[in-house]
Amino acid sequence: MADAIDGVSRAVGRAVAWVYPILVLVVIVNVVLRYGFSRGMIELEEIQWHLYSVGFLLAFAYAYQMDDHVRVDVLSSRVSERTRAFIELLGCLFLLIPFVAIITWFSFDFFWRSWLIRETSDMPSGLPARYVIKFVLFAGLGLLLLQAVAVAIRKFLFLLRYDVGDNFGDAS
Repeated sequence: MADAIDGVSRAVGRAVAWVYPILVLVVIVNVVLRYGFSRGMIELEEIQWHLYSVGFLLAFAYAYQMDDHVRVDVLSSRVSERTRAFIELLGCLFLLIPFVAIITWFSFDFFWRSWLIRETSDMPSGLPARYVIKFVLFAGLGLLLLQAVAVAIRKFLFLLRYDVGDNFGDAS
């Protein structure tokens, strides 16, 4: 199960990486239009924050899986791999999973209410379908929740293997 979740996180993370070159191009076009031709466009502003949101929200799970997220290494560098796994497992079970589950639950309601009224931008020339980006919030948090479950499973299995004397390599 953890392998399947890792595969989804990896696939989504790699796919979402392509959002950033597009975002850079949109920012360049927006800057050139605004400062070179004195022509600002609300559509480009909103596309920028939509692309940025898609990029980081859908990559949360991938960053967590790859251990590329911010972490306090001052303490973890001084303890054994087993202790780090135990702390990670407790953090997943008692902090990350409950917190992300609650936020995911409320983000679905946030998306659903937007969908029901077919919410659009408040700006006259803004983007339609604001509910799409609100769905991305829900999807990104859902992926992070699944990845937290996968990490917890891996840490638990690592601790079990360690206890029985079989260490099959890296458990991360």
